[in-house]
Amino acid sequence: MKAIVNVHLKKGVLDPQGKAVHHALENLGFKNVEDVRIGKQILIELKAQSVEEAEKEVKEMADRLLANPVIENYTVEILQ
Repeated sequence: MKAIVNVHLKKGVLDPQGKAVHHALENLGFKNVEDVRIGKQILIELKAQSVEEAEKEVKEMADRLLANPVIENYTVEILQ
């Protein structure tokens, strides 16, 4: 199975990288961009007996290592 973990900053947390990309896009002529937030995507190949087991394990990984729960949210998607 493959797990996709998308991690992004919570609303209200300053995102200097997103602001820099937003500014650069405006300078390139993309005037319709209202906001940019930068995140990360983590792809994990794993062995699991079920989607439920895989999701539980990957959420534990995210809680313990992949995301900082103080400033980041995450989503998990399991693909068979």
